[in-house]
Amino acid sequence: MPAVILRFHFPKINLYNQSVMNFNVTVANEDHLHYAEIICQYMQEAAEQRGTGIARRSPDYLRMKIREGKAVIAFEGDKIIGFCYIETWSHEKYVANSGLIVHPDYRGKGLGKLIKKEIFKLSRKKYPEARLFGITTSLAVMKINAELGYKPVTFSELTTDEAFWNGCQSCRNYDILTRTNRSHCLCTGMMYDPEKQKKEEVVPDKEQRWQRFKRFLSVNQWKARKKITNTFKALTL
Repeated sequence: MPAVILRFHFPKINLYNQSVMNFNVTVANEDHLHYAEIICQYMQEAAEQRGTGIARRSPDYLRMKIREGKAVIAFEGDKIIGFCYIETWSHEKYVANSGLIVHPDYRGKGLGKLIKKEIFKLSRKKYPEARLFGITTSLAVMKINAELGYKPVTFSELTTDEAFWNGCQSCRNYDILTRTNRSHCLCTGMMYDPEKQKKEEVVPDKEQRWQRFKRFLSVNQWKARKKITNTFKALTL
């Protein structure tokens, strides 16, 4: 009986949501000032849905950030669908990417990650020596931060600037923060430290690699000698 060869044809699946390709994420400029009111509305709605804080900001405050070139805005066509801005603390030694919002209809499509990457890149360009930090209850934001190189930190490692912590007053969990003397809250603190990142990214030179290799050889030779010695002892008992 001749062999039967079965051939299966599977349709190709696009693993990337096509709508992501239509998103326009860019640094905000004066052409976008008139969106400040609707951005504030989005922020308020997002804070109510989460039950935790996005610090309340006025339209004038957001317009100031846009004029300073410290904001990123996202569109699909002419529709605004996301926003985030930069704040600096402790004489620009600390930088926070604040007020991240994604329109409800566009969540789960990778837009938040695109905005975070763009505002992170802008922050590093404007403040290359500053520590970037944030506090959040969002697991999605924590994951994106981790991918960008942020590490979890205690609140004591964050800025001591009173203006930053006063921004938490609009959060319904602010009493937890005050009762614990700012040691912890429902939010998780995360930080990107450029100095630590440089040390982690240092590539060893030839001499360092050679020294590491010699240590590796010496350790393995010691293990081999120890194994032979133990084997010999076992045979002579």
